Amino acid sequence: MDELIAKAKVLLEALPYIRRFAGRTVVIKYGGNAMIDDELKLSFAHDIVLLNSLGLHPVIVHGGGPQIGDMLRRLGIETQFIRGQRVTDDATMEVVEMVLGGPVNKEIVTNIERHGGTAVGISGKDGNLLIASKLEIAEGDLGRVGKVEEVNPQVIERLRESGFIPVIAPIGVDADGNGFNINADLAASKIAQALKADKLMLLTDVEGILDTDGNLRSVVTARQARSEIGKGIIEGGMVPKVECAIDALTGGVGQVHIIDGRVSHAVLLEIFTRTGIGTEVVHKKADAGSVEGEPDG
Repeated sequence: MDELIAKAKVLLEALPYIRRFAGRTVVIKYGGNAMIDDELKLSFAHDIVLLNSLGLHPVIVHGGGPQIGDMLRRLGIETQFIRGQRVTDDATMEVVEMVLGGPVNKEIVTNIERHGGTAVGISGKDGNLLIASKLEIAEGDLGRVGKVEEVNPQVIERLRESGFIPVIAPIGVDADGNGFNINADLAASKIAQALKADKLMLLTDVEGILDTDGNLRSVVTARQARSEIGKGIIEGGMVPKVECAIDALTGGVGQVHIIDGRVSHAVLLEIFTRTGIGTEVVHKKADAGSVEGEPDG
């Protein structure tokens, strides 16, 4: 009986959040260990189907760096990185498109459908979803690594209107039809802005943004984040994620969360619990307010 009561309390805690986000768009960048561990793959798919069943509109943008690296090794193609970005020549770009648009994307679609959802896998080339141009950096030539110039969200909107969950591989295209390898965090941020999403969630392989003692910070303002990037407090792979979060907020996305994808059902825990998990990046601390119907303390 105690176990049943506990389950009822969980549902009651989630109710204000279900009411708040029903009918809203949530863009989720899916990557890291959550895409490798078999149990986490299935828990993520289950979360997405539940969100959709509760009336939310999840949109998934996925990575696939480890899978690309594995295929390049199997094909004997050497790869280099500059500032954390994979140098992408023509041969590497073929592999990127093959892996992201093929087995990686289709496995996510299959897992969602195994749990009762209906998903469609596309890439940023489809419907000219992600118009891209070459990313230029001072440190060297990245080849066919791109930046997003424009998002044409019509294909996503049509899929959602028809009841499908979009699963998007971050491959962009220019006016000449050339494909570009785009960072999945960046693609998710730009797509969230174009869709005027209420929430952007970036799954990572760490708890979130940590302080200098290694403790998780539940809320960080954009101003704090910019300052701490400059001081080297926020560093490494967290820097581009935080920059994408700030860009999303500036572009009109309602909320941005950086969460630990290694936690089973991380997506549900972030959306439907009072404390959530991970770090919320906000314009100002007051923006991290309580949900209507939720107790403040």
